[in-house]
Amino acid sequence: MGETAHIDSTDVGSNPPHNHLQEGGSFEPLKIPLFRDRWLAATVSNVGTWMQDTAGTWLMTVLTSSPLLIALMQTAASLPVLFLGLLAGATADIYDRRRLLIFWQAWMLVSVAVLAVLTFAGVIQPWTLLAFTFLLNIGSSMNNPAWQAIVPELVPREQLPAAVTLNAASNNIARALGPALGGLMIAAFTKTDSGAGWVFALNAASFAGVIWILWRWHRQPIFKSALPAERIAGSVRSGLRYVRYSPTLQGSLIRAFVFTFFVSAVWSLLALVAKRDLKQGAMGYGILNGCLGLGAVVAATTLSRIRKLISADMLLACTSIYYVVAMLILAWVKIPAIVIVALLLAGFCWTSTMSTLNVSVQLSVPDWVYARALGTYLMTFQGGMALGSVAWGAIAQRTSVPIAFTCAAVGFALSLIFTSRIHILKGTLPDLTPYKFKRPMPQFASTPDPEDGPVRISIEYTVKQEDYTAFTRAIHELEGARLRDGAIRWGVYRDASDPEHLNETFVMESWLDYLRSRERTTLADQQIRERVWALHSGDGPPKVTHQIWAAEVPHSAI
Repeated sequence: MGETAHIDSTDVGSNPPHNHLQEGGSFEPLKIPLFRDRWLAATVSNVGTWMQDTAGTWLMTVLTSSPLLIALMQTAASLPVLFLGLLAGATADIYDRRRLLIFWQAWMLVSVAVLAVLTFAGVIQPWTLLAFTFLLNIGSSMNNPAWQAIVPELVPREQLPAAVTLNAASNNIARALGPALGGLMIAAFTKTDSGAGWVFALNAASFAGVIWILWRWHRQPIFKSALPAERIAGSVRSGLRYVRYSPTLQGSLIRAFVFTFFVSAVWSLLALVAKRDLKQGAMGYGILNGCLGLGAVVAATTLSRIRKLISADMLLACTSIYYVVAMLILAWVKIPAIVIVALLLAGFCWTSTMSTLNVSVQLSVPDWVYARALGTYLMTFQGGMALGSVAWGAIAQRTSVPIAFTCAAVGFALSLIFTSRIHILKGTLPDLTPYKFKRPMPQFASTPDPEDGPVRISIEYTVKQEDYTAFTRAIHELEGARLRDGAIRWGVYRDASDPEHLNETFVMESWLDYLRSRERTTLADQQIRERVWALHSGDGPPKVTHQIWAAEVPHSAI
């Protein structure tokens, strides 16, 4: 499945889980045949992908001595998500996820199979290897948001935390085994390209198992909107709008980008540490990479207990400080045993950090924008990896690997001064359960056409002077909800001649967008709205009017 940013659904610190889910047994979801088959197929595919990551990177070190080209292997793996993450989330939110997954799994199978054939034929070149790695990860980037978003469709809601944790364990098991197996297979052949070719072929075969499981799946979506699906461009815009007006989600994305940008030095330059500094071959590189995975597996099994002892902010601070130390060790220590221990702890800290940030994304968004938020997170995550790999690879080529690691460590240490002010999973989590409006839509002289617009919704309030401060605070909280759910403009105005008369106005692009915004309202949004309406002192509820843009009628039509 490629390396995906997984979601660990356990809570952080003392915060309750999303929607107050009660987590069942850790292995309960594996009793469900469909989930179990999917999990096994994904684990095998993840092992194949990590084998390919090791084999491909090591093959590049044989094809070229350029640190920049070697570091670009990580960029080729990460860059597609930088451009396609949000698009992938948008398609997963509006199209049938089963068909999307089958298509992109087939895309990855074909890409790797062709790469295997070229490698066996002995015609592989550095830029060819980069190109097919890029094609493979286009499929991975388009696949991953939908793959993560189908989990709630496979297991009961009370088993969702355990199911997501098992998915994280699958990727970490693969991370521990795959690099070592990839290095072992390359070492088993006299020629590096022969061993790499067999690794590529096995990875291609692993995608077939996932396609078979998806083909047999008779999907039953949890929720289907009664409204027409969004177009891709509109879906992308609404996803970006949500990110823009969600400070909580923005904080998680900023922390994820900064962390991956600096820590990408470990992933992109580790092959050079093995080859040049530690004088190890492909097997040695696989072992070093596997140490990161083994540390990640340990984190997956112990992280829930650690989170009960310390807050998310403290956990992120500890793991970040350790990575500063780890990069300095990789830069200047040449003793393999010390490097191995440092990488084991680095793998632990990697999963602890990324899992915590992923949880914060999961708990920051409602279901309607779930895949788009995951796509944006993956885009940010891999964007940091891609850009960081280019930066540290270029520095290593112009200076040396130790200096590149030192620059990354110093830069990361300085960034902590600023990122530590961005709090993660702090305070009470909002209830993002969809709110079902009990009030029917008002009756109109004629039903608006779905494409009619823009649409202006005007709400008139009467507020006593002693309630004015409380009202303005509450109404400005409501601004974020309106804009996240689809409004393109929002404002609240006080009548100059009657200070107790206030008017809230927000504009939607179309009548259909307004109807969608009603579906997107969460219980947390509704609680803010109820606080606002409770401060209205007029006779009856606030007056709501719906106004549609009056287009000019051509003279010939009069």
